[in-house]
Amino acid sequence: MQRRNFLLSGLGIAATAVIAGCSKGGSEGAAAVDDASADFGLKEEGLPIVAKTLPLTFAGTKSALAPKYESMALVQQWQKDTNIKVTWNNLPDTVFAEKKNLMLASGDLPDALYNTGLSDAEIIQYGTNGTLIPLETLIDEHAPLLKGIFDKRPDIKSAMTASDGHIYTLPAVEELGILPYPNFLFINKKWLDEAGLPVPKTVAEFKKALQAFKKRGPNVIPLSFRTDSFCANPHDLIAAIGGIPDNNDHRIVRNDKVEFTANTDGWKAGVKELGQWYKEGLIDPESFSQDDAAYMAKGKNEPANLGAFFWWELKEVVGDARFKDYVMVGVLEGKDGKRLASVSNNQEINRGAFAITRSNKYPVATMRWVDRLYDPAMSAQASWGPIGVTLKKDASGMLVQIPAKAGESEGERRQKVAPGGPKVTTAEDFEKVVAPEPRAKERQDLVKEHYEPYKANDRFPPVLLSNDELQTVTDPQTDITALVKEKFATWIVKGNIDAEWDGYVAKLQSMGLEDVMKVYQDAYDRYKEQQG
Repeated sequence: MQRRNFLLSGLGIAATAVIAGCSKGGSEGAAAVDDASADFGLKEEGLPIVAKTLPLTFAGTKSALAPKYESMALVQQWQKDTNIKVTWNNLPDTVFAEKKNLMLASGDLPDALYNTGLSDAEIIQYGTNGTLIPLETLIDEHAPLLKGIFDKRPDIKSAMTASDGHIYTLPAVEELGILPYPNFLFINKKWLDEAGLPVPKTVAEFKKALQAFKKRGPNVIPLSFRTDSFCANPHDLIAAIGGIPDNNDHRIVRNDKVEFTANTDGWKAGVKELGQWYKEGLIDPESFSQDDAAYMAKGKNEPANLGAFFWWELKEVVGDARFKDYVMVGVLEGKDGKRLASVSNNQEINRGAFAITRSNKYPVATMRWVDRLYDPAMSAQASWGPIGVTLKKDASGMLVQIPAKAGESEGERRQKVAPGGPKVTTAEDFEKVVAPEPRAKERQDLVKEHYEPYKANDRFPPVLLSNDELQTVTDPQTDITALVKEKFATWIVKGNIDAEWDGYVAKLQSMGLEDVMKVYQDAYDRYKEQQG
């Protein structure tokens, strides 16, 4: 594979640098891109980046509450600092999604994508066909901050690297350690006290509590959850009963082996027992059909009728007036006396924060511009907003949150003043540069106390599949996921899992489960190898 070259002259900056990108994946032969950054007086380091104002056009997604990026104080400061004037065409997710494919398929491309809105399949498709240019040499030569991150954290670099060796997009990382454990289990402590029961520590005690709640009356919901939700899934109950950790993908990693969970005896045992709970009236019949709005409304019913539930945050479900009636259960002791905290595959290392298109005549200046965002303090501002508006330095020099005004949540404010996009805030940065939001710190503490000590599996890493791998897994995985979801609900509500189990396992195999899991194992092995 021919490497791209940046032809340097004069003060180390070329009048024209030619990028000749190619890859095994299909971008070989892509048109060369002339870099004309020197025409605007490009500087190798320091600010401004260019002597004459350089115009660029960006497109991509933005938060629903975000104003036009040009009006954001932080974005205005970036323009003033760099002398690069960006015309922003960032739109809410759903709006951008309608226009994205047409834009990328046409010759009318922006210079770069910011919050790209690209799926993994699209990153590979548009990277290998030359729409997005490879970035690894630009990073090595013109992005010292990001290169330093990649050198220190090869796992982040591996997550950005395609199977052809190219990097087509840049990362967004926020390492709070809370995404792996989204499904917090809460229970009505007031009802436990009235029944003379302790906060459950075992799955048997939890069932006994649900049975006591059931006796309170016909309108009581002892336990409610959602299936295929971000944070309302009963995976830890499956783990407690069956001894097998689980997550939304039904794909876990243990001892460097990628495993499918929903065809194991442990998963079967968990589903079968939940079926018995359903038969006893302990599980909300709407658990398999309700949306988030209906689910969260149940915690605010009058009179109170919700016993236990899974969710990200207690107050969101039960409200300010009732949250003191509930406590966290955490991970229940189950099979063989073990506590197993299921780890989700929700990623803290994300692709698609930024990409440069083939239309960009100034990739060197563009890479210098985006590299500034990987300074830890600038990443914090991209995430939460400007210093002096949402952040301030405390006595130790740490950036901390300025409390939001009355009537406005931190989440709402963040969307209005922070553009997001390319950023890296590592666990180390959260200790030395910027303190987590109070609500995030609270969750971190809960995770460390109730979940991390019982971690039962590893996450499948943020590995980027190749075109061939995507073609192998996409359709079969869709069918497999649909079948598992259907059977999970049917067997809990109607039973008959023993009679149907062998046929179900055989059908999973006929759908291509073995081939899908081989792809994920190969991708996992490649990811580990890339880290050295």
